[in-house]
Amino acid sequence: MNLSSRAIAILLSLLVAGVLTTFAWVGPTLPFRQAFLTGGVTIAACFLLVYLSFEALIFREINNIYAGLENIKRKEFRKLSNRFLFRPEPLKRIRDEILQMAERRQREIDELKRLQVLRREFLADVSHELKTPIFAAQGFLHTVLDGDVDDEFLRQKFLKKAATSLDTLDALVQDLVTIAQLEKGVVRLRKQPFDLTILVQEIFEQLEFKAAQRQVTLELSLPNPASTSVYVLADRNRIRQVLVNLIDNAIKYGREAGHVVVSLIAGNKAVNIRVHDDGEGIAKQHQSRIFERFYRIDKSRSRDSGGSGLGLAISKHIVEAHKSTIRVRSEVGQGTTLEFKLTKLRSSTINVESDQHQSS
Repeated sequence: MNLSSRAIAILLSLLVAGVLTTFAWVGPTLPFRQAFLTGGVTIAACFLLVYLSFEALIFREINNIYAGLENIKRKEFRKLSNRFLFRPEPLKRIRDEILQMAERRQREIDELKRLQVLRREFLADVSHELKTPIFAAQGFLHTVLDGDVDDEFLRQKFLKKAATSLDTLDALVQDLVTIAQLEKGVVRLRKQPFDLTILVQEIFEQLEFKAAQRQVTLELSLPNPASTSVYVLADRNRIRQVLVNLIDNAIKYGREAGHVVVSLIAGNKAVNIRVHDDGEGIAKQHQSRIFERFYRIDKSRSRDSGGSGLGLAISKHIVEAHKSTIRVRSEVGQGTTLEFKLTKLRSSTINVESDQHQSS
């Protein structure tokens, strides 16, 4: 029987009133000694009745608190959802507050554990990424310095490989510095009006050789074929860095002899930029993590084939610095689309800019 504190109080009141009424009715007809003894028994009975009742109530609520805490430890939060309603009983209100506080602390502990795992993974990845070019350059240089290579041609070849490894190390460190600066917000964007179509075409020319190696066709899709200009207000160099990363990944992970399509969809206030490839796609469990530093879907890929894993992380921070968000839409076997928005430049502003450029 699960009685509330109010019901127990009413029941106790009736029992005590009944006992006292019986004593008041019987007491005057008894001798003094018997009446005194009966009064003592009545007080003891009322004390035991009140004490045991409230002990049972309090212990029951404490047991319920412990049961709720066990559910929180097991992360069975759904079992507690129907218990967190407002209740006038003070013990139950205290119990609900304790359980709510314990649930919040448990979620914080789980989040800290998740962040600790990510920190360990990051330290392991960055150590591996830094060691790979360092050990390669170290090996080539020591081979030359030890005099194991007498042929001048081989010596030059080893020195070039060492230089390449050091260049790779320098690029990796520069990427890490860029991410740190973007996260701290110390990088100032130099926003200016520019034509996105010209920028995309420049990037196509830059990546043309890499696309030809995989027989990938690069295509630019415009909202209005009659108008070949799409002006935005953004940091051109930073957006170039984002598009190079996205298009390069599309070429790398898209289907061989496939298509990479960059679509510019102009709205009233913004331009939606989409980069689509027809590759294998990205599984759902990886989509929320591809923007993490050094994260690779295929852990077996080498650094040369998979990159350092910093490109998408840098792109995410650059896009967020432009007050936008980079999103991924992908289905396994149906390719991947990465998209973000930039502020569209008004036609009147474009005309003013062009007039100023002509006058200068």
